[in-house]
Amino acid sequence: MLHALHNDALGKLVLRLSVGGLMLLHGIAKLTNPGSLTWIGNTLEGQGLPSFLAYGVLLGEIVAPLMAIIGLQTRLAGLIMAVNMLMAIFLAHRGELMALNGNGGWALELQGLFLFGALAIMLMGSGRMAYRPD
Repeated sequence: MLHALHNDALGKLVLRLSVGGLMLLHGIAKLTNPGSLTWIGNTLEGQGLPSFLAYGVLLGEIVAPLMAIIGLQTRLAGLIMAVNMLMAIFLAHRGELMALNGNGGWALELQGLFLFGALAIMLMGSGRMAYRPD
């Protein structure tokens, strides 16, 4: 009976849609609130990095999630999203790496799920239910 639940292609689709769709919402919020890109740029400068790298968040939270959602260059999309999350953790959340939240869970649950979900997408690829250009 459990054999009927074995569907790798559908599992990969669910993972791509959930990680990509939820990360895309964060990217849209940053795109519609230019102050967030200014904050990211200032934070980068504070770490000795050029502020223009802040626009990379649009690649990591809009372009790559869209690629993952449709299944286009999915492994690359997963890599880009994972790097984006590593940068977010480094720039904004490194003080919380070993912290727990008020419910006893990891303070970086959301960031961790995005990071590890993106890594899973990178490692597994898109599966059969993906855009296949001619």
